[in-house]
Amino acid sequence: MEILRVENLCKTYGKGENQVKALDHVSFTVEKGEFVAIIGPSGSGKSTLLHILGGVDKPTSGKVFMDGCDVYAQNDEQLAIFRRRQVGLIYQFYNLIPVLTVTENITLPVLMDGRKVNEKRLRELIEVLALTGRENHLPNELSGGQQQRVSIGRALMNAPAVVLADEPTGNLDSQNRQEIIELLKTSNQKYRQTLIMITHDESIALQANRILSIEDGRITKDEVIRP
Repeated sequence: MEILRVENLCKTYGKGENQVKALDHVSFTVEKGEFVAIIGPSGSGKSTLLHILGGVDKPTSGKVFMDGCDVYAQNDEQLAIFRRRQVGLIYQFYNLIPVLTVTENITLPVLMDGRKVNEKRLRELIEVLALTGRENHLPNELSGGQQQRVSIGRALMNAPAVVLADEPTGNLDSQNRQEIIELLKTSNQKYRQTLIMITHDESIALQANRILSIEDGRITKDEVIRP
């Protein structure tokens, strides 16, 4: 079942001679529950693509359909709700709120949406993320690996249609790097969570179901690693 469809996506910055084409007619689909790795050199358009998929940045032209919804046919208010409910974003630098506890950071998207926290899901996430006993800690009381676990919990708390991860292990040592990948793979398999991840690490990319290679704003290769 198709969860994401991208049609002729273009994104340009600047005008005239200074115009830069970050994305150049990008098209692909992703099935529900798929783990897709996006690779490519710096400046190839990977992060731009991820931000457009997540509703953070608008395309110059083209369409994005998420779970049947035409993302950019929505107004700003609808787009904000889409970001909170349909997408889980995980960044390289965690982006946690420093004055909020682990529990408060994880449940922030739900509370911002004015909804009641699913306590069962929260407890399950804290257990799966090995954060039991750290619920009331602030980010500066956690290791880098623990902070990234919190950011994963925040991304998964709303049970989004798609989880988008932008170099989620780029700031971690090798042991924490593999632990975070295993956690993301667990969420992908256990919750059938669709996962799209940018990575520069070939060993991580090879753990995905599929690898999209991007260069100069275009998809140059779409390779299935495992069905």
